[in-house]
Amino acid sequence: MKGEWEPTVSVVLSIWNEEDVIERKVKNLLSLEYPAEKIEFLIGSDGSSDQTNEIIRQISDPRVHFIESVKRRGKMATLNELAKAAKHEVIVFTDARQTFKKDAVRVLVRNFNDPKIGCVSGELMLAEKEGATAKGISLYWNYEKFIRKAESRIHSMLGATGAIYAIRRELFLAIPEHIVLDDMFVPFKIIQKGYRAVFDSCAIAYDEVADSPKEEYRRKARTLYGNYQIFWSFRDMFNPFKSPIAVQLFSHKFLRVLIPFFMIALFFMNWHLSSRLLYGLFFDLQKIFYLMAVIGGLARNQKYGILKGISKACYIPYVFCLLNFSAFVGFIRFIIIGQEIRWEKAREKEA
Repeated sequence: MKGEWEPTVSVVLSIWNEEDVIERKVKNLLSLEYPAEKIEFLIGSDGSSDQTNEIIRQISDPRVHFIESVKRRGKMATLNELAKAAKHEVIVFTDARQTFKKDAVRVLVRNFNDPKIGCVSGELMLAEKEGATAKGISLYWNYEKFIRKAESRIHSMLGATGAIYAIRRELFLAIPEHIVLDDMFVPFKIIQKGYRAVFDSCAIAYDEVADSPKEEYRRKARTLYGNYQIFWSFRDMFNPFKSPIAVQLFSHKFLRVLIPFFMIALFFMNWHLSSRLLYGLFFDLQKIFYLMAVIGGLARNQKYGILKGISKACYIPYVFCLLNFSAFVGFIRFIIIGQEIRWEKAREKEA
């Protein structure tokens, strides 16, 4: 059960070329409502080539510890170094773009009053936007958070929110540098040790939802590639005799990545059987659905008149197809191409 427990906390932040947001992020961390003598902030720069490092060096607060790498090694290598340097009982992981609600760390760590809990994820609140991509992603994210809450009540969620999650420091194991999703790998390792990984919707971080299909495609394809890595690395977690999350892992994560293959198979099966009345009807409905997805993509930025109404009517099919195409690309990368482990700033590339 939750309790008013105040462990010592190490907040770790791995960054690369974050000159546009890093000052705001550090100021946000320093303003958190947590005893100053019980919290430290470890920031690792993974070969940043802009003004990020200079901005951090100008911060004189003794709670901020800066670890700079001249060479880019990837996020996981940086996180491993930061976790090794952490001195306190609880490690809180975060990213540069999101900001914390002032009581977020206090709310997050109180869950560790329960000795069975080894990992806690907070909730990422996305600011509303008008675009079709943004609305679709917000809808999807709300659904995902609903599932995580339900899974937490059963035993454990299957992945943390990378922008805000915490673990007991003694449970941290070095993350292989080829892994792209620390927020799945770390909780899974903790669940393997017999602890629970739970979701706390009262520990809040804030962000803006993506409104660029290229940005969301790039992010989601990387994430789904990471899902396949997790499936392979934790194959034993699918065994219901050994794993407390086997059913959730199969139904929530594994079946989800198979949806694009089901969609392709269903389309061609209906096409082959379309001469029969019932199958012909289903085939027509599929064509209408995909036509709506195309229209939703073309009209996604419309904010006025009839085109705005069309965008609203079509954004769900559009985002559904965008996400599942990203899942298909993630599979192709996993099987054939591979994935760059060093992250890129999607918003920067869209600028």
